[in-house]
This record gives sequence, C-alpha cells and structure tokens, in this order.
Amino acid sequence: MSSQSATNARKTGLSRVLGIPSLVLFGLAYMVPLTVFTTYGPVEQLTEGHLPGAYLVTLIAMLFTALSYGKMSRLFPVAGSAYTYAQRSFGGNVGFIVGWSLMLDYILLPMINYLVIGLYLAAAFPAIPQWVWILLGILIVTVLNILGIKSVARMNVVLIAAQAAFIVLFLILSIRTISGGSEVSVFGPFFGDNAEFGLIMTGASILCLSFLGFDAISTLSEEATNPKRSIPRAILITTLTGGLIFIGLSLVAHWVFPDWQSFSSPDTASLDVMQKAGGAFLSNFFTAAYVAGAFASALASQASVSRILYSMGRDGVLPKRFFGQLNRRFSTPANATILVGVVSLIALFIDLALAASIISFGALVAFTFVNISVVKSHAIDRRDRKGIAVLTNIVLPLIGFGLSIWLWTSLPGTSFVVGLIWAGMGLIYLAGLTKLFRVKPPQMDLAE
Repeated sequence: MSSQSATNARKTGLSRVLGIPSLVLFGLAYMVPLTVFTTYGPVEQLTEGHLPGAYLVTLIAMLFTALSYGKMSRLFPVAGSAYTYAQRSFGGNVGFIVGWSLMLDYILLPMINYLVIGLYLAAAFPAIPQWVWILLGILIVTVLNILGIKSVARMNVVLIAAQAAFIVLFLILSIRTISGGSEVSVFGPFFGDNAEFGLIMTGASILCLSFLGFDAISTLSEEATNPKRSIPRAILITTLTGGLIFIGLSLVAHWVFPDWQSFSSPDTASLDVMQKAGGAFLSNFFTAAYVAGAFASALASQASVSRILYSMGRDGVLPKRFFGQLNRRFSTPANATILVGVVSLIALFIDLALAASIISFGALVAFTFVNISVVKSHAIDRRDRKGIAVLTNIVLPLIGFGLSIWLWTSLPGTSFVVGLIWAGMGLIYLAGLTKLFRVKPPQMDLAE
C-alpha cells in the first residue's frame, strides 16, 4: 500500500523536464520582444531621442536584479517569485505588501493591452473611434473568460519564431532605408546629442515594464531539470538577451526615424517607423501582428489575474463572498473576471506613458525587495559573508537595490503617487486582516 502511494505521489508531481534552452524560450516569450514598440513613442519623446540609452540603463539595473533572483531561486526553489522571497526573508507582513504591489501589475496588465488595441486599430480605421475598439476588446475577452474558453496553450518556440521573423524583416528593410538616407549618429541615441541624464533615468524607470516577465522563470523551479543551476542561468540569459533585443530594435528604429519631434502621435509612433522602413506593407503587417499579440495577451493576462483573485478570495486574503465564488454554470471566477474588465475601462481615459509607468511601479517594488532579500537571507540570516560571498551576497545585491530605488524614485510623479496610494491601501487592508498586526497575515499564492 505504501509503495502504491509513493507511485501515485510521483505521478501527481510536476515533471522536471525543462532545461536552460526551454526556460530561456519561456522567458523570452513571456517578455515579448516586440514589447519595445509599446512604449517606443512616449519614451523616445520623453528622453528626447535617447530611448536606446534609457534601455541600456534599465538593462544594467535588471542584470544586477537578475543575479539576485538567481541567488534567491537557489535558496528557495519554489514558485512564488518576489512575494515568496520577501516573505521568507522579512516575514509575512513585508511579503504581503510586496505581493499587494505586484497585484497592481497583474490587474493593470490587461488594461494596457486594451489600450494598445484601441490605439492601433483606431489608427488603421480612423472612421471608428478608439473607445469603440477598447470597449469591444474588453467585452469579447471578458465574455470568453467567463465562458471558460481557454486560449491555445502557449507555444513558446512558435511565438519566438514569429516575432523573430518580423524582426528580421524589419531589420532588413530598415537597413535598406538607412543606407539610402542621410548619415546617422551611431552613439548619439545613447548619451550623446545633448542628452539629459535625468530624462533618461525617468525613461529607464518606465521601461522596467519591458522586463516584467523575466522573473516568471523562477515560477518554473519545480519543473526544471536542475533548478538550482538552470533557473539562475536562464534568468540571467533571458534578461541579457531581451535587453539587447530591446536596445537593438530601439536603436535601429531611431536611425530610421530620428526626428522624434515629428511623430504623428507618440502613442503610435512605431507606425511612423514602419511606414518609413517598409511602407504600407510593413506598417499593416506590424499592426496585424501587434494587435493579435495584444489580444492574446489580454485574454491570457485577464484569465490569469482572475484566477489569482479567486484564489486569494478562496483563501480569505480578499472577501470570500465576492472573489471566492465560481460561476455555477461555467465554473469560472466570473466575479473576478468582470471586475478586471471594469478596471480595464481605465484604458478609455489614460495615456500609454502613464499606464506603463504605473505598472513599472509595482515591478520596481518587487525588484527592490528581491535585491535586499539576498542581503537579509544570505549575509545576515545565514552569516555567509566571507571571501567571495562579500561580493555576491552584499555588494552586488546592494548595487541592484540602489539602482532599483533610483529607477523607482525616477518614475513620473503621477505614477509614483498612484503607486504609493495603492501600497497605502494594502497596508490599511493588512492592518485589518491581522487585527492591527497582532496575528500573522494570510499567505498569497501568486503562482496560481
């Protein structure tokens, strides 16, 4: 009987089948290489033509953070990511606030997809207002999620291959355009041409949105063949590869369309680049691929956050009567799904740059705490601070912590205020849950 139970336990466990290549492909698919064009126009204008420089600053900060994620994933090879690391290092209350801050990202990610859908379809079909496309997108995705229709399983290789094909075509046509035009500045888009570093830092803080998915690799620890080795390496490789893609694409786009002051619209500035690089063909190809990707992302992200809200309601973290209920007919978290759809109506009133910066707030909270968690868990709790450990457990994570704080405080004022208000709401809610911090807070399962 005990032998049979052991066999059943092995069968119900997750299979350890993912090596480094599979983990990297997952990470890149989650990050979506073409996301560089989501914030291209707003940040190119904000930095006054120095978007590649802003991406370089963000990449440097993210590499230090990736090293910290690697350290923590070795120590805690379980799902949960930043929330788990903060909770294990600093206790339940800090972990709750980090998880609550990440919820801001989860809830708003569908919204930014609807906003992109509205912007680009309104540009393609000017006779139909942007708000119509936004409402239509929210309605379709919300209904599909309530009905329980699942999106096709993520095919990472296919997704990466499709985006790679577009990138190759874009680069070929862009090089042809650049070679036939005026001379371009190779290093000017980084920190030359009278660059203002303060503006570049603000742009870099917004661009953290582009790196939001690299930490998702840490949630696959229980399915990796050798998690303590493969997860940290895959996180670092994915961060570096994704960052270089972002820098390369933004640099080529700047060379194609260097006059950032003459965009027809900052939010859809990538269409100006595509039009100049490959005419109507490339512009239409880009719009179709980009909108389809945004629709698929909205479907997946709304389904994901609805399940997280349901899980939190079921476990008593959120009001169970509303969030912890499934629709009797479709067995889906209909209440949570509709709430996310209602929140996504913010897309009718917000601009792309502000939406991206608000989402980046939650990401930077997570990155900040992951970095400092390395110092707490390794150097302080485990007293591992001799020899090379001084560098890996103290110096490098503190650099990552400092860079994350710098980016965090460089966010535009409005997004910083919104983020702090959200965090304050979480603190008040936590005080109620814990009876003014006298009892332990409930644990959130963000890996749901």
